[in-house]
Formats: sequence, structure tokens, C-alpha cells
Amino acid sequence: MDYLNEKLNELLVNYEEKLSKRFDYLKNEFITVRAGRVDTRVAERVTIDYFGTMTPIKNLANISCTDARTIVINPWDGSVLATMVKALAAANLGTTPVDDGRVIRLVFPQLTAETRKELVKKVNKLAEDTRVGMRNERRDAIDQLKKISNADKLSEDEVKNVEHDIQKMLDDYIGNVNAALAQKEKDIMTI
Repeated sequence: MDYLNEKLNELLVNYEEKLSKRFDYLKNEFITVRAGRVDTRVAERVTIDYFGTMTPIKNLANISCTDARTIVINPWDGSVLATMVKALAAANLGTTPVDDGRVIRLVFPQLTAETRKELVKKVNKLAEDTRVGMRNERRDAIDQLKKISNADKLSEDEVKNVEHDIQKMLDDYIGNVNAALAQKEKDIMTI
């Protein structure tokens, strides 16, 4: 996959980087979809206005799980407790934050069969959106390849080889998406 034309090498490196970013984004989105056990990263993404700056809750509090369904948020500065509760309520996490004056508890309900099916639909949509985005990246890369080919008068064989490399990278990343999706579906459906 190392070509004499530097533009082709740069094209492939940029293309793989874009695919990697899309896959990383999908993995981060999968984290927010609850399977059997809650993950503290669900609450870490929520931000609040802290002295005029939007700050993630993870930078202002200890966040921990006490059991499979409960997240406890212990702010270091008690003055932000009410603001955190409002932000967590607005974040639509699937639960209502409970404030006892010192800590915030997020108690998530047990997943029903219907909820599990909805979550599977949600992760399938996330995966499909990622696959579509990756295919769009392939189309853009092939368009760039055509521009490079016209400008640098590349041979037809070289263009076909690069197109093959682009398609192979896409196939590999879509395989990774499908594997991550299958694992997440399994996690969601496991009781």
C-alpha cells in the first residue's frame, strides 16, 4: 500500500484516519447505550456551566457505580449540586437524578424485554449510520483519486490498485462495525 506518488499515500492515510474516527465515534456512542450494567461514562458526558465555562461533570465530581443499576455522583464543590441535577435531568439519561444534599444518585430501571428491543434498534441505527458515513468517505476518497489521476496522469493499473486498497480498508472497518454491533446486541439481550 506504499505508492510512489506521495499524493496517493496521503489520500490513503487520510481516508483510513476518517474511517477510524467514525468507528471510534460509534464505540463512544455504544457506551451510552445501556446494556445489563450501567456505565459511569453515561454521566461523564454531561456538561454544566461552571463559572461561565461548559465543564464535563467528570471534571467536577467523583462518579462511581454502587451496583449494576446505580451511579453515584459526589461533587467536590457543593455549590454545583443543583446545577448538576438540572443538567442530568435535561440530559435524558433514562432516569431522574435524586439529590440528597451531598450526592446525586442515578437509579436506572431494570431493562424490560421491550426496552431491550428498542435499544437493539437504536444500536442498529447507530451502526447503519456509521456504515453509510464510511461509504460516503469511500466515495469522497475515490473522487479525490480521480482528481489526482487526472492531474498526475496515473496509469489505469495504479488507479485500480488504489481503488482496491480503499475498498479493502472499508471492508475491514465495516467488519469491525458489524463485530462491535453483534457484541453490543449480545450485551443488551443478556439478562
